[in-house]
Amino acid sequence: MEGKATVLLFSFVFFLSLSLSSSLEYQTLVLNPLPKPSTLTGSVQEEATESEESNPESTTLTVQLGHVDALVVNATAEDLFSLRLKRDAFRVQYLTSLAAAGGSRQASRARGSDFSSSVVSGLAQGSGEYFTRIGVGTPPNYMYMVLDTGSDVVWTQCRPCRKCYAQTDPIFDPARSRSFVSIPCRSPVCLRLDQPGCLAKGNRCAYEVSYGDGSLTMGEFATETMTFRGTRIPNVALGCGHDNEGLFIGAAGLLGLGRGKLSFPSQTGRRFGRKFSYCLVDRSASSKPSSVVFGESAVSRMAVFTPLLSNPKLDTFYYVSLVGISVGGTRVPGITGELFKIDGSGNGGVIVDSGTSVTRLTSPAYIALRNAFRAGASGLKTAEAFSLFDTCYDLSGKTEVRVPTVVMHFDGADVSLLANNYMIAVDTSGRFCFAFAGTSSGLSIFGNIQQQGFRVVFDMAGRRVGFAPKACV
Repeated sequence: MEGKATVLLFSFVFFLSLSLSSSLEYQTLVLNPLPKPSTLTGSVQEEATESEESNPESTTLTVQLGHVDALVVNATAEDLFSLRLKRDAFRVQYLTSLAAAGGSRQASRARGSDFSSSVVSGLAQGSGEYFTRIGVGTPPNYMYMVLDTGSDVVWTQCRPCRKCYAQTDPIFDPARSRSFVSIPCRSPVCLRLDQPGCLAKGNRCAYEVSYGDGSLTMGEFATETMTFRGTRIPNVALGCGHDNEGLFIGAAGLLGLGRGKLSFPSQTGRRFGRKFSYCLVDRSASSKPSSVVFGESAVSRMAVFTPLLSNPKLDTFYYVSLVGISVGGTRVPGITGELFKIDGSGNGGVIVDSGTSVTRLTSPAYIALRNAFRAGASGLKTAEAFSLFDTCYDLSGKTEVRVPTVVMHFDGADVSLLANNYMIAVDTSGRFCFAFAGTSSGLSIFGNIQQQGFRVVFDMAGRRVGFAPKACV
């Protein structure tokens, strides 16, 4: 109660300072509608030809990304937004529960004796938001795979299927690939799994990716060649899932981009220097594609950097230090780095996550931010709350409005958000909402709506995360 009272006092003082100030900073919000239902773009659908697959030693890799909305058919813009918020809720629930548990994974559930290992990914809990087209095997079988900074393991559905969900492309058949290699049970790669195990037949490594809601994928852990347009990456350890159940969308599997030893950036560290970046576009305002870059070219010269923090209880997430937030050019009282500390149990902290849409802030910080924004936007007509958004405005009939600026102050890096990073359409009637939300858990998440328009750099070798504005080129 004392902490809440302090936040309320700070908020009152902040409101008073706003009312007495004539120098509040604003920026223009162009009122873009909800993203319309889209189809798969040619750049994401394209597959490499034999002549293009000619650069096996390339140390830079660039691929274009699509949004999972493109894999959903017969849906309106409002349907897609509703689905996005539902995915987001599952995603946040999963990430916060994992962080609260200090990174401990669930024990494997026995199904006969054909597996005994357990690893965790975030695909079911929100399914991730962005995908690309990747060739698996030799010759390459191209399929859509979700990219996820909140998980480590690379996996795809495989034949023969004991149980497989519907996906857009034919399911991968390892028997038809010349480069599929089984991993022995006691090999160093297999032992990187939380609970290394063996398939019932043969000396072959087994895996299971399980989730709190009962969703799972399990099968053989093997190595395979992956092809990204003209670039082949051999010997990638991936799960070949023969039993896959739960909350999945039409993608074939997942490319884990987390910090753990089995993630794609960690596995390809010698080639790409453990560096990658992505730039996510605002789909309601831009026709440009989102993209991800691996290698030295991923590090933008325009980026400002903040140190990458470690959580001794959980090595997957990208933790950063958030030390404050400004609204209208003034620091919001009560929002300090103390609110975002990682405690001795591994709970708390702030992570940068590509698969979470709406930024979640621990409750005291969110309340202070929301109240400061409401005070600065007092000239706008308010509207009813919508879903998880409690600060909304009726902007029907307008094409643009002025809104207070918002700046995220990370340790060493001030990130000035564009207006459409925090004011978004939530329906087709002109209602716009402040796109942050509070959480009662200790974990705060910097989501992809706030990241749109920035090239976000993950430099694991340099132990830093960077943000380069207006870099989606």
